[in-house]
Amino acid sequence: MDSLLSAGPDQSLSTGADRSLRETTFVVLDLETTGGAPDGGGITEIGAVKVRGGEELGVFATLVNPGRPVPPFITVLTGITEAMLVPAPPIEQVLPSLLEFLGGAVLVAHNAPYDVGFLKAACARHGYSWPAPTVLDTAALARRVLTRDEVPNRKLGTLAGYFRTPRRPTHRALADAQATVDVLHGLIARLGGHQVTSIGDAVEFSRAVSDVQRRKRHLADGLPRSPGVYIFRAADDRPLYVGTSGDVATRVRSYFTAAERRARMSEMLAAAVRVDAVECAHRLEAEVRELRLIAAHAPPYNRRSKFPERMVWLKVTDEVYPRLSTVRAISPADTTVLGPFASRRAAELAAAGIHDALPLRQCTHRLSTRTRTPACALAELGRCPAPCEHQIDPQQYAELAVTPLRTALDTDPQPLIDTLLARIDRLAAGQRFEEAAVVRGRLAAFLRATVRMQRLTALTRIAELVAARRAGHGGWELAIVRHGRLAAAGVSPPRQHPRATIDLLCATAETVPAGHGPVPRASAAESERILSWLEPEQTRLVRVSGDWSSPVRGAGRFHHLLVKAEEAARTTAGVDEADQRLDRSITRK
Repeated sequence: MDSLLSAGPDQSLSTGADRSLRETTFVVLDLETTGGAPDGGGITEIGAVKVRGGEELGVFATLVNPGRPVPPFITVLTGITEAMLVPAPPIEQVLPSLLEFLGGAVLVAHNAPYDVGFLKAACARHGYSWPAPTVLDTAALARRVLTRDEVPNRKLGTLAGYFRTPRRPTHRALADAQATVDVLHGLIARLGGHQVTSIGDAVEFSRAVSDVQRRKRHLADGLPRSPGVYIFRAADDRPLYVGTSGDVATRVRSYFTAAERRARMSEMLAAAVRVDAVECAHRLEAEVRELRLIAAHAPPYNRRSKFPERMVWLKVTDEVYPRLSTVRAISPADTTVLGPFASRRAAELAAAGIHDALPLRQCTHRLSTRTRTPACALAELGRCPAPCEHQIDPQQYAELAVTPLRTALDTDPQPLIDTLLARIDRLAAGQRFEEAAVVRGRLAAFLRATVRMQRLTALTRIAELVAARRAGHGGWELAIVRHGRLAAAGVSPPRQHPRATIDLLCATAETVPAGHGPVPRASAAESERILSWLEPEQTRLVRVSGDWSSPVRGAGRFHHLLVKAEEAARTTAGVDEADQRLDRSITRK
């Protein structure tokens, strides 16, 4: 191997994001290739220099037999001929030494994606694991540090001339790597004026970070590295955005990096003047507090905000001839309800499914057993038993329509589901596929809401539930849930029995009065978030007042049917969208 391989004592190769640039070990690398796209071959020469704190620690240089002809223009550009490469080792023999030389250092290259792409492809082809080092691109860094007034372009030769480096690029790997070392040192000297002092800051600074992100990055200073909620606030103290994370400091810092590309977030950052943090015992408490803050303040940049006042319910009215009604809230007198729904449209879709299966009247008249009301078209079509004309008495109407609905919502929805499935089959057999898809959507809406309500009902009827989950540090994450609401949260110390912490939490937990029916004493979203934390196997139930149970023949056993219906709906929507694109294309032509 035609190589020069030497290295001084290698100290502290850690590439932690907080390590200062002076203490960071860099391997500055350059490749010469036969051109073309990276495919695992084509490398003709490798040059690399290991440096730290301005001191050169080692050099790696070798020619590489690419196993293919060298184009004449490459020979003219680099001076590397095929005769020079014949005795050189192939890349599979060079990779082990190169990867060992790289070690845990930060990899630096000019136009780094090109060099890294060739090395990754070579590793993949020959069975070596790519170490995925931190990569710093001097070309990208120069674009951020130097203005057009200073340099006309960011070519390596131009930058070497601007910094008056002692070594200049010659289109040979080692010489270009050495010139890149000098350019890197020149760029690092300029980074101090941008308050960039660590390798993590340098990598992020080299990316496409906006001026707003760079100017506001100090907002992430001093935040806790623990689970919690963070709140971006405007100058008038108004919450702009609320989020949650298992590590608040790291998550907030990501808003000021190139990874954050959402236009709404850029607008939000421009308006933000500070970030507040609320530390939480564990992730569940953080998620619950996030939901409560969003509901309380309606931050303008939280797209997924769900406001309790926008939830709607379906209820069976308290009349001689009951019907379905869409309402914003339900009372203790409402004994048969379905919901909550996130929108009126979702409620109407589920109601349509119920009307497809059961002969509930759909008119809004206040009917009386004494006075008749003219029948509507549904009675003439046989889809309503016409209680308005007294063609059925209240008891028969209840047995025919109301009781089956109550049974479906409270215990077993199978008769209603079987009726809808039979109708779908009849429509499909008659090749009325669009109508069958409509009924399928109604079935899915009804089933989804029923599954959700029965899960919520099972939790909200419990006066107090104490649950625990192992914490990463060895203690226990604890949650006190009362009537579907998180009343207290905490973490017990490691190597101590959690009983004392549980007793303290229960004594100081929020008092939550009992609700009625499936209505949780928090938002439905909060109770569902609690359920998703309680249901996994790693969560242990410490104490439950009463029974936590769902109906044996409840809606949950039709989960597979709901999944199939939703998948079919997505497939149909995708086909329809493709057809629309094709129609638009034909129209344009």
